[in-house]
Amino acid sequence: LLDLACGQGYFSYAFASKGATVTGIDLSPELIALAKKNAPAGSRPAVSFQVASSHDLGTLPDKSVDRIVVILAIQNIDDVKGTFAECARVLAPGGSLHIVMNHPSFRVPKGSSWAWDKNGSQYRHIDKYLTEAKVKIQMRPGGDPDVVTVTFHRPLQFYVKMLARSGFVVADLEEWISHKKSDSGPRAAEENRSRKEIPMFM
Repeated sequence: LLDLACGQGYFSYAFASKGATVTGIDLSPELIALAKKNAPAGSRPAVSFQVASSHDLGTLPDKSVDRIVVILAIQNIDDVKGTFAECARVLAPGGSLHIVMNHPSFRVPKGSSWAWDKNGSQYRHIDKYLTEAKVKIQMRPGGDPDVVTVTFHRPLQFYVKMLARSGFVVADLEEWISHKKSDSGPRAAEENRSRKEIPMFM
């Protein structure tokens, strides 16, 4: 299994604990160093980590991976076309690519927000959707305004078209709601209702 854009390796170790042999790859040397340091005590030596770009997996041979996961990272990757092409190259016949991402329809960076109507109902306000965007996000809101990361907004059709052009077939799609729960306050019931109706992940 290839955990692409693995970050600090949390999911790499989780998959390994279920019996998978895992390669974790991330562009950040700092995160890969943390991933290696974060090995659970007594964990199987079934996880290896590499620093590499998602669009250049040159260390991996063709058709060498059975599964690829990209968890909450595709929206932070600039070269999606190159990334999907590399995924197609390293996947073995019958292999699969699994992506978990922010829902592009309802979670548009600096283009969507929760709002309330005059009747006290909460809804999702969308200012823009089809326009692709590269957006700087402050990493520590209320802290250092100069410490930012970059995220990309692309409509759902962008991902489907890019997958198809790389030879993939979309076999399944799930939309995931937030499991956050409001326990108190006059708007708690409405907040909980709207969270169950508007998926923030897919």
